[in-house]
Amino acid sequence: MRNYPEKGKKTSIAAILIAMVIMISGCGANRPRWGYLPTATLGNPFPDPNELGTHSSGMGLFMEAAGLVYTCRGGHIDLDHVRGSADTTKYLAKKITETLAAKTEVFSFNMTGERSLHRITFAYPENWQQEPNKEKIIEQISIDTAPYIAMNAMTWHEIMTWFGVHFLGFEPEFNSAFSWEDIYSNLVGAKLGVAAMKDKEHSFDEAMTKLIYDALNELEVQSKKTAIAASRSMEGKWYSAGIIPDMKMRNFDIGLDGEITPTLVPDVAGCRECEPMTLKMPTVNTLKKYGFTMTHQIEPNVFEQDKILRAASSKVIFPERHFPILIEFMKKEAQGKGYSFAE
Repeated sequence: MRNYPEKGKKTSIAAILIAMVIMISGCGANRPRWGYLPTATLGNPFPDPNELGTHSSGMGLFMEAAGLVYTCRGGHIDLDHVRGSADTTKYLAKKITETLAAKTEVFSFNMTGERSLHRITFAYPENWQQEPNKEKIIEQISIDTAPYIAMNAMTWHEIMTWFGVHFLGFEPEFNSAFSWEDIYSNLVGAKLGVAAMKDKEHSFDEAMTKLIYDALNELEVQSKKTAIAASRSMEGKWYSAGIIPDMKMRNFDIGLDGEITPTLVPDVAGCRECEPMTLKMPTVNTLKKYGFTMTHQIEPNVFEQDKILRAASSKVIFPERHFPILIEFMKKEAQGKGYSFAE
């Protein structure tokens, strides 16, 4: 096991707080990871991109490096978001497989540390009972649909933080909502989770360890020094430094047009000629191909839910229907606060 001196005491503090999350809220779809702001401020680690440790979808808190790296084509990448998204995708693929194999219609889940309940409901094609290739079809549906649900769940997390939900009851969250690297990092992780599940020669964690390095190389990852410099160059522009940084740059691109484009820091040394690598969003096309339909309903179960539901003009949340409405609401609020944002 490698040591990561750049994390120091922050790792121990994060481990204690993560344990508190588990005790308070129980286990959910993913093991808890902390996540960090892309700011050159106290508490945000920038690991060596060549020393990222071993991915652990279990409780191996000290096996993997956390924090921010910078890539020329993907901007800042939050490793905790990447890892958490991949693990959530794996978990959801298993839940989908179990549900369809048992020919049940509904499964529910919550993300670790969150009270919101996600209810997934399937409707089967009329000829499903006579289908001879059920096992193969279920595998395809599970792998292709899991990242779609995962992205919904993680976008919901960002929405809750925007509306002031505190997941430990005391820590500030609004400043991290839709920070400029969040959603893209989630999508990178969801795609890597799918690739790791398809790797039949390695365990999920072994595959993820390699895939993270491969993905970062494809995105043209830069040194730790460059990552810190990129963040520092945005101080006073995209964020105001302090114990709790004020994030003045957000990214509300959640893939409503079918893809997500990363936010690149301008004029980063070694990256000036690079174009952003846009990624396609996961879909439910495989479900539709085989005659299934699916609904994803969210019960907020948070103190701030009345405010969220009023903004959505609804008593319940269906991501496909209400996320676009909520995004527009948040954009208007961001404008009122004088924030900049990508969309």
